[in-house]
Amino acid sequence: MKNNIVLFLIAIIFVTASCKNDKKENDVTGDKSIATYKGVALSDEFDAEIDKIVSKMTLEEKIGMLHGYSMFTNEGVERLGIPEVHMADGPLGIREELERMSWAPAGRTDDFATFYPAGGGLSATWNPEMAATFGRSIGEEARARGKDILLAPAFNIIRTPLGGRTFEYMTEDPFLNKTLVVPYVVSLQNQNVAACIKHYAANNQETNRGTVNVQMDERTLREIYLPAFEAAIVDAKAYSVMGAYNKFRGDYLCENAYMLQDILRDEWGFKGIVISDWAAVHTTKKALEAGTDLEMGTNAPSFDEFFFANPLLKAVKDGEVSEAEVDKHVKRIVKLLFNLKAMGNTSGREEGSIATEAHFKDAYNIASESIVLLKNSENLLPLESADLNSVAVIGANATRKHAQGGFGAGVKTNHEVTPLDALKAKLPNSVTINYAEGYKTNFKPKSNVKFGDVTVERAEPVNEPDPKMVAEAVEAAKKSDVAILFVGANRDYETEASDRADLSLPFGQEALISAVKKANPKTIVVFIAGAPYDINNVVKENSGVVWSWYNGSEGGNALADVLLGKINPSGKLPWTMPKKIEDSPAHATKSFPGGDIEEYKEGILVGYRWFDTKNIEPLYPFGYGLSYTTFEFENAKTDKKEYNNGDTITVTVDVKNTGDKDGKEVVQLYSSKPQSKVQRATKELKGYSKVDIKAGSSKSVSINIPVKELAYYDTVTKKWLIEPGNYIFKLGNSSRDSKAQVSITIK
Repeated sequence: MKNNIVLFLIAIIFVTASCKNDKKENDVTGDKSIATYKGVALSDEFDAEIDKIVSKMTLEEKIGMLHGYSMFTNEGVERLGIPEVHMADGPLGIREELERMSWAPAGRTDDFATFYPAGGGLSATWNPEMAATFGRSIGEEARARGKDILLAPAFNIIRTPLGGRTFEYMTEDPFLNKTLVVPYVVSLQNQNVAACIKHYAANNQETNRGTVNVQMDERTLREIYLPAFEAAIVDAKAYSVMGAYNKFRGDYLCENAYMLQDILRDEWGFKGIVISDWAAVHTTKKALEAGTDLEMGTNAPSFDEFFFANPLLKAVKDGEVSEAEVDKHVKRIVKLLFNLKAMGNTSGREEGSIATEAHFKDAYNIASESIVLLKNSENLLPLESADLNSVAVIGANATRKHAQGGFGAGVKTNHEVTPLDALKAKLPNSVTINYAEGYKTNFKPKSNVKFGDVTVERAEPVNEPDPKMVAEAVEAAKKSDVAILFVGANRDYETEASDRADLSLPFGQEALISAVKKANPKTIVVFIAGAPYDINNVVKENSGVVWSWYNGSEGGNALADVLLGKINPSGKLPWTMPKKIEDSPAHATKSFPGGDIEEYKEGILVGYRWFDTKNIEPLYPFGYGLSYTTFEFENAKTDKKEYNNGDTITVTVDVKNTGDKDGKEVVQLYSSKPQSKVQRATKELKGYSKVDIKAGSSKSVSINIPVKELAYYDTVTKKWLIEPGNYIFKLGNSSRDSKAQVSITIK
């Protein structure tokens, strides 16, 4: 009897433990991306063969390899088996084929590609695996089109919310940037396509981008503007780098020996090629000897007049540049071709595929993790389609396609699903959709008041609402159960070559949103844009606000699935949304847009670092994003209390899904150093992990931080130094929302 009781109690304990374990999912390690994605360096095994090939080349043949010979190739040497280097723009997908000698489309029918989410969308996933998916998928498309180099990714730090390329750049944070860039580059180059990381470096505005002389202290350069480039070279082994348009400390980036030689090659060990941005070379001898290998562009009357064309040929014949110098750059290009299997043994080079269902699914997966729920105070979302009889769909962005537009690279695609397309397909036939365009994306001639001397003169948006269109929208809202407004911007308004003048919403949208809200209290506002805007009033007046991006071929489907609850939103803002432009650091210091010289007066306090350190409340902080469920953080701890310089700190925290829906949360870890002897931001992102947790369950999340990540750059010793003492790690789901913290000591 006694034995039976004991066995019974043991059984109860076992069953109870089993039930608890059912609610506890597998542990998650947060540094998987850093540990997993390691690039393969350019091999030296072909050097002897390359030397033989180059020794057989004429000077003219060598010169032909160092400059553009068409819009996106250099000149090959057919008799020696050296092919042209084929390049393609690709921030959003592989650009359509152009005529060889002009920007005119070639008019082919085989160059339709997948439109991938822009950099803002990719970075809002806060998921390195999505970055790896992006790199692999776009690499397959590049190979299908016979490309050797993809002119991407672009990841200059977002210094100002007004930047014209904010939509395609990634984030305001160097750590988040590098953890996304590394898996992207590694996965891309695994397809035998070279990444051309850009724009190196300190290329953070479009205003005066071709002439501005950027000035900053060395610590700011090293801690903010170079880490992602360094990781792309040292960890991902990027094969090519694009030299930027601007000057840095007096020298254009394509003729800046400090940046191209001292840092890029001598410190980081870069063995690939430096390609100029188009028409970014200004000299022959200086640019070549500083480290630029391949001059590209279209401004000269002919390709023979490039600085690295006839002028270089003359400089060598006149003895101003040695032929040995020319050979050095030619060998780098040939080495790249051998490593990409474009020369020598080409067997096993990836064939690629393009515009496939698999790639559309890749684009969907990225987009679905990028959408940010900003506000849901009355739980209007997700929409229950079974409870709906009618829906008002309002706004030009409900039907607008974003693959093309603006100045710069677009994507020719035959597959882009708009939000209206998706809602029509996904809502039951019994639900009536009342569509109204709401606003026109009209522009007017640029006024005499200029915002700097932008590279391309751009028209200004018409910002007055159209009364008739507003009335139509109001009528649609009144006769519908719920109204969904699709507003924001487009790629004609957010564009390369021109920064925005202010944060105001264009096209009279604020008045439209207010009128629709008055007509139907159940109004959801969906922004499709790549950069922050002044949405203070919109957020104040509306209880449901969603932020989406130029989100690719499947952007409409991903957005509809979030609105209808098939996808639980998990996107987080990759930048800070200010309440007003004067709060942002480059504007608070009155150092943007500058003139001939642009001094980065805010130093290391970029983005959230400025807002948190200066205690300025943003409208929405860096890393912010809601879910349809809720999460709690508990039991935060470290594996030790004291660490040495070479150690790795492991921080663990239990994350519990306390709601009734499965969801993904991004655990963000920020470090603080009390009583530091040097200036530091109040907190800095040093680790994160995106975890998928079922309703009612929890996961133990581990985030590994190498102690070296806590170092600062000392301008006296020109070394990274780790300050001993106490550090605080704050864990939360934005830079402003700390849910747990732990303290450690560095000996």
